[in-house]
Amino acid sequence: MTDEPVHEVVRRAGVRRVAELAGVSPATVSRALREGTPVSHGTRERVRRAAASLGYTVPVRPLTVAVLARFPTRWFFAEAVAGVESVLSAAGHVTQLHNLGDPAARAHFFATLPVRGRADGLIVVASAIDAVEAAALDALAVPVVVLGGDMPDRPRIGIDDRAAARAAVRHLLGLGHAGVALVSFDAAVPDGAATTADRRAGWADAHAEAGRPCGPVVVAGAGIADGDEAAARLLSLPTLPTAVFAMSDELAIGVLRTLRRAGVDVPGQVSVVGFDDHDSAGVADLTTVAQPVRRQGELAAHALLAALAGDEPEPCELPTRLVVRATTAPPRPA
Repeated sequence: MTDEPVHEVVRRAGVRRVAELAGVSPATVSRALREGTPVSHGTRERVRRAAASLGYTVPVRPLTVAVLARFPTRWFFAEAVAGVESVLSAAGHVTQLHNLGDPAARAHFFATLPVRGRADGLIVVASAIDAVEAAALDALAVPVVVLGGDMPDRPRIGIDDRAAARAAVRHLLGLGHAGVALVSFDAAVPDGAATTADRRAGWADAHAEAGRPCGPVVVAGAGIADGDEAAARLLSLPTLPTAVFAMSDELAIGVLRTLRRAGVDVPGQVSVVGFDDHDSAGVADLTTVAQPVRRQGELAAHALLAALAGDEPEPCELPTRLVVRATTAPPRPA
């Protein structure tokens, strides 16, 4: 009698088996076995040893990060997204941009969640997320990082808007202006309400510190044309303020344009300060508050990659600085 060979059927080990052996999550296994992903050295080696012992390999797949932005063509958003994309592309990952500026498009996004199963993580740029939207994002069960916006219990990368606005208005009051007019974003727009409230609070703080009454407030949109309209409203006041703080450089540039067209000398009659240090601020020689927008995008991408690696990303508040140019000066004697 001849013994026939016994053929053993070996089932290929799965990611869950590797995860159990290495003592990590299945998602960490996938990341640890791909190059360019942020996993600690010890974890990566432990996963690789477990995978090797089981003969397991994972197909190489780049991570996909969905970026949710309200106005991706505007300077702040474009700079932030560029910072995110530079980090992700350098690591071989994919940036997926979603425009939430249109209310109908935003409602459709959160109703259908087109990123489900397609995005490994999300970065929310300068957008307030309400409770219903937050619940929808929670249901995706992927890491979320906030860049310059407002979303409780999520790591945030941004600046101190209140302190930055306070510094801008202190500069104007320090030059001797009695009360600084504010060209403000619309606080009734939920997406930007937190930023608007913080910058308005900083404007008020500076007046309170100086013991001076606040100047008039003009509520506008966010673009240069909105700045034109705001300046026209300031010109219609019984007394033209001698100093203006605008919540963005786009608004400030519109204010500058309309004041100069009306024959108002800047900074001889009116001083103007913006916010952001937009590319055009230098061209307009505009005094402004500079914030590192692209760096915020880079750090947001790093924070998300850290979260995807199983680490706890730390919130980060970056410094701002006042850039004094040619649109501010002491007021002329009465």
